[in-house]
Amino acid sequence: MDEILAQSNQIEFVSPVVDMGGILQKGTQKNEILFRGFDFDQANQIYGFDEKITEGSLPTALNDVLLGQALKDELDLAVGDYIDIEILGDIRALHVVGFFDFNVSVINSTWGIGTLATLQDIIGDTNIVSAIEMQITDVFEAENVALRLDQHFSSANLVTENWMALNQSLLSGLQGQSTSSLMIQVFVIISVVLGISSVLAITVMQKSKQIGILKAMGILDRDASKVFLFEGFILGIFGAIGGVLLGLGLTFSFTTFALNPDGTPIVPLFIDPDFIALSALIALVASTLASLIPAIKSSKMTVIEVIRNA
Repeated sequence: MDEILAQSNQIEFVSPVVDMGGILQKGTQKNEILFRGFDFDQANQIYGFDEKITEGSLPTALNDVLLGQALKDELDLAVGDYIDIEILGDIRALHVVGFFDFNVSVINSTWGIGTLATLQDIIGDTNIVSAIEMQITDVFEAENVALRLDQHFSSANLVTENWMALNQSLLSGLQGQSTSSLMIQVFVIISVVLGISSVLAITVMQKSKQIGILKAMGILDRDASKVFLFEGFILGIFGAIGGVLLGLGLTFSFTTFALNPDGTPIVPLFIDPDFIALSALIALVASTLASLIPAIKSSKMTVIEVIRNA
């Protein structure tokens, strides 16, 4: 694990895990289960078990087990019950200490979670794990990190797996969504720039007499253009403030009215100050750039041209 952490600054957390297939038995009812043993001090940073527990607590002692909400309903279990599990031909009684809900039906109906020591005790080896799981800062760097680990551990007969290689269809969907979202944003910015530019261009035409009078009084061409640059800049300021407030308002409304059956938001609220600041800056820059054409047009306007077109 120390070697893994030393290979890339992308790797945030590492956690050992022991996985074993088994069969839960309650009376005549049997359910297949993937019994997973974790070191919760490390695994909790990846999975966030504390937030997923709906009842009870994390396993702490030998033979404690945390089961999914679906298994609780299907086997009619409660915290404090004991249930048998058959692993490697042996039957062991497990103490149910709680239930979890990952909002994923497969996990809720097939996972059993215990301590690393419990699974190692079943195997009979306290120095063995099935895998070492990792979480990285940028999820789309998974393949690069995996390749680096493969190269480093090539002589250790270890295999590296990453979510991008295991979920190609999901990856294609995410990449397509990201690309389409970027294209929408770009075309929205282009339409906004054209809209502001056209409005200010019309303003130049409407104010041509006033511009001619100012130039006849001695105002410089660059000062005439600054009027429209500042107008675009001010539009950008108010537009950025209004856009941010509207976006935050819609976001809060969405998390208030779009709820799961249990009352939790379908999409949890996440506010990124850096992203909001970047969005406001883009709006400000776009509106200022949109005023360049009208500003140039006003600077080239001459008094003679104004008198001729009056």
